[in-house]
Amino acid sequence: MSATKGSTVHAANDEEHGAPGDRGSIIALMISLLVAVFAFQLNASMLSPALVTMQRELNTTASDISMTQTVFFTAAALFSLFLPRLADLAGRKKVLLGMLLATVVGCVISALSVNIPMLLIGRVLQGVSGPLVPLCLIMLHVRVPDNARYARLMAVITSVNGGIAGIDALLGGWLAANHGFRSIFWTMAGIAAVAMVLVWITTEESYAEEQSKMDWLGVVLIVVAIGSLLVAVDEAKKLGDANWLLFAILLVVAIVAFVAFWNVEKRKKAPMVATHYLKQRRTWGLLLTTLLTMTGVFAIMNGIVPAIAQDTKFGAGLGADLASLATLTPYAIAGLAFGPIAGWLASRFGYHTVLRSGLIASIIGIGLIMLTATAPHVWLLVCVSVFVGLAYAGTVNIMLNGLGIVLSPDDNPGYLPGLNAGAFNLGAGLSFAVLYAVMTQINGGTGTASYVISVAVGGVLVVAALLCSFLIPKVEESSAAGEVSAA
Repeated sequence: MSATKGSTVHAANDEEHGAPGDRGSIIALMISLLVAVFAFQLNASMLSPALVTMQRELNTTASDISMTQTVFFTAAALFSLFLPRLADLAGRKKVLLGMLLATVVGCVISALSVNIPMLLIGRVLQGVSGPLVPLCLIMLHVRVPDNARYARLMAVITSVNGGIAGIDALLGGWLAANHGFRSIFWTMAGIAAVAMVLVWITTEESYAEEQSKMDWLGVVLIVVAIGSLLVAVDEAKKLGDANWLLFAILLVVAIVAFVAFWNVEKRKKAPMVATHYLKQRRTWGLLLTTLLTMTGVFAIMNGIVPAIAQDTKFGAGLGADLASLATLTPYAIAGLAFGPIAGWLASRFGYHTVLRSGLIASIIGIGLIMLTATAPHVWLLVCVSVFVGLAYAGTVNIMLNGLGIVLSPDDNPGYLPGLNAGAFNLGAGLSFAVLYAVMTQINGGTGTASYVISVAVGGVLVVAALLCSFLIPKVEESSAAGEVSAA
């Protein structure tokens, strides 16, 4: 740690020698990071039940309001690619405070918006908070270098990232109904402002071990590549209404930009991501596992299972509100509750063992969803949602996020969490594109068979993710450079 700046060294020494104030300072740090993660999560989930209210109060269309959500998540994915690396070089505390400030400003603009263009600007600024969770995890790891202790604390923070037990959505719905959609943005702005104050008071500045200039050309190329791919996936999700020519053009742009990115990074003395890291299993093994897992699970739990719950002919026939309470809320609560337990298990048995156990449990859960689709009942839906919440949201999601931090090299700790965040976002988009495409091919997307087969395809993808997880190398603190030791 000698190459890091003073605050990082001091933090590590406190941890090693057990300074008297260590426990109190880490509790304060955890509170600050949790509030910061709350601020991001509210931006991601609190608006969902307020979209109809926003459409009415802004006198616009559902597609325009939907576009503001797409813009936020796309911006979040793109900022995730490079802000963790910028934080390594410019200072993690500075960048985190800047992200929270952008979030506050974006929320204020959104609260004051009188039309869709103004709301879009606000949502883009809120999207700057996209890499907030991985950046918080990096800052925590600097303060808590012991991997076993870090695993326990990391899981507490990451468990919030899947939704605050459904309370965020319920609060958003209540605020929209009683005070209008603008009150939601003012609430978000207030919490982000509180997070700024706490981060300013309780966190210490830290940097990557090796300092260099930011590779902005590499940033532009990778943002164009991933951005084009994300927009292409969003277009493909429209299925029959998709503009497939636009999809093909975006795909070509993405490929050309990535090839250019690779060639630029090969020649740079201080690249954004060294190509030898991109070739290593710590990078592509983890990214493949994340991508396949998200593609397999996300649309099942956020689309297909709620659809089964609401289907009056082939499903449980619940209303939209009850369907959410029977599926999404138990899923979120289970993930939030089990996250810290998964972190404790990882500290005892290792990330890889817990990750694979969670993937196996997720596969079993997907099998149970297939059975439930053949005889849907509200309590069966609740049970399978809880089970998959424990397996995926409370275990797999947390282990994948944690591995992105602990597998990162000391000289560039921000690149892997950033790329991993991109894989999460890309997988979420692909999930709806792939699984819904399968579903519509079976009886036009109606009937039990369409549910069962589309869920089965998701299960196959998660099996592939399980196999890819054996490519992820184990963490060895003794490996100072090069590939970490194979699993």
